[in-house]
Amino acid sequence: MGNCHTVGPNEALVVSGGCCGSDQKTYVVGGWSWAWWLISDIQRITLEIMTLQPKCEDVETAEGVAITVTGVAQVKVMTENELLGYACEQFLGKSVVEIKSVILQTLEGHLRAILGTLTVEQIYQDRDKFATLVREVAAPDVGRMGIEILSFTIKDVYDKVEYLSSLGKTQTAAVQRDADIGVAEAERDAGIREAECKKEMMDVKFLADTKMADSKRELEMQKASFNQEVNTKKAEAQLAYELQAAKEQQKIRLEEIEIEVVQRKKQISIEEKEIERTDKELIATVKRPAEAEAYRMQQLAEGHKTKKVLTAQAEAEKIRFIGEAEAASIEAVGKAEAEKMRLKAEAYQQYGDAAKTALVLEALPKIAGKVAAPLSKTNEIVILSGEGSRVTGEVNRLLAELPVSVNALTGVDLTKIPLLQKMVGQQCQTAI
Repeated sequence: MGNCHTVGPNEALVVSGGCCGSDQKTYVVGGWSWAWWLISDIQRITLEIMTLQPKCEDVETAEGVAITVTGVAQVKVMTENELLGYACEQFLGKSVVEIKSVILQTLEGHLRAILGTLTVEQIYQDRDKFATLVREVAAPDVGRMGIEILSFTIKDVYDKVEYLSSLGKTQTAAVQRDADIGVAEAERDAGIREAECKKEMMDVKFLADTKMADSKRELEMQKASFNQEVNTKKAEAQLAYELQAAKEQQKIRLEEIEIEVVQRKKQISIEEKEIERTDKELIATVKRPAEAEAYRMQQLAEGHKTKKVLTAQAEAEKIRFIGEAEAASIEAVGKAEAEKMRLKAEAYQQYGDAAKTALVLEALPKIAGKVAAPLSKTNEIVILSGEGSRVTGEVNRLLAELPVSVNALTGVDLTKIPLLQKMVGQQCQTAI
């Protein structure tokens, strides 16, 4: 009894042993195979692409410069029966990591060997050639393992002494120099060629301009002749058109005048109606309210006038009554005063000299008080005189002038009163 085993295109099935004890191996890629129980041995090997990154650090070149090179390689197990058998002999039963490790060491060994035979410039300037050389040298060895190198490229080349940097600067300067020289020569050649082309262009242009001028002159002459004929026809047509247009315009103007006359009549009629309407509107909105307002103001004015007249009449009547009352009062007071004076005069006529003298004497203090009122503000009166008799004379003179002052103030003549005549006479004698 046995089982059927299948594999995909990315694997190879290795069946060893058979029913008769044979050691023959069968390789199946992307298919199936029959295996006997306890007799046949079934193993698998990967056919997928394996990516390797070989790296050689500080490897001396042919000139003794230590550089480091890294690369990328794509490898896979070949599917031909013979080569697949080589691969199975080397790698059957091993993992993909172990397979990669064996192939990587092989590639790095060949890479180191090739680096020792080349200069830095050869490696740096032509990486593709270097990678091709590594692939060609390593291919036979890995091929005997049943492995095919699909691709091999140099990823990076660098050193720790800045040899490549200096080489790049030198190369850059040389390239820049050659580029500047090439640019200058190219500009020179371009300038020369440009000048030659401009000369040829100008020659062709002048020739073409001459031919164009001749053609243009002939064209202008023909155009002038044609324009003359066209303008003549245009002028005739324009004149006929303007004449007809003037006639039509005249007709149109006559029609417009008639229309304007009709419109003007209608406008006059409308304006007359508008005037009538405006008059009525003014009468209704302005005149009538104005007349009403004027009538109201007239009535108010007459009312104010009547009020003021009545007020003035009442005031005049009041003043007249007050005046009459005051006049009656004054008349009564006057009559009373007159009666008083009359009675007083009658009483005075009945008085004797003694009574008159008593009245005068009663009035003298009041008169003296009025006369002496200004002197109340005087602290003292000093009469200056060189002789004592002269002071006495001044006093006597003042007393002698007293009756005259009393007569002037009261109308009473003190010199006609006997008592005072005696007093004055005694004082005069004393003075003598």
